[in-house]
Amino acid sequence: MKLNNIPKNELELLSYKEIAKMYLEENKVTKNTADLFKEVCKLLDLSEQEYVDKIADFFESLTTSKEFILLEDGTWDLKSNHKVKVSIEDLDDDATEETESDSDELDEEEEINDIDAIDDDNFVDDDTDDDLADLTIVDDDELEE
Repeated sequence: MKLNNIPKNELELLSYKEIAKMYLEENKVTKNTADLFKEVCKLLDLSEQEYVDKIADFFESLTTSKEFILLEDGTWDLKSNHKVKVSIEDLDDDATEETESDSDELDEEEEINDIDAIDDDNFVDDDTDDDLADLTIVDDDELEE
């Protein structure tokens, strides 16, 4: 069903994001944030002041939605209209990053497990002895000098 044929009271039940999605699907065009929201406002008969008050929220909803993509020219389109091109180099970089992050997570888990295994009553910090080895005892007289 075309957006222009949907009664205004039914359109008002939809979110701005849903109306924008329907608009982009129907018209098969890309639009910048301002123009896309103007189209939404036109369909809902919103005033200029409502446009100004709500455009920031509209922009946020587009940027946080997984259905929209911001193109290099600053216009919005639906992700479903675009294919993702992944090179082998990108895959190699991702695999390396995952391996590094996985090993970091394991180290953190091991540290947590080590901490959990410590008995607080019998705890002796072996590192404390090493930290104190370089310290010397100074008399009050030596401090004044």
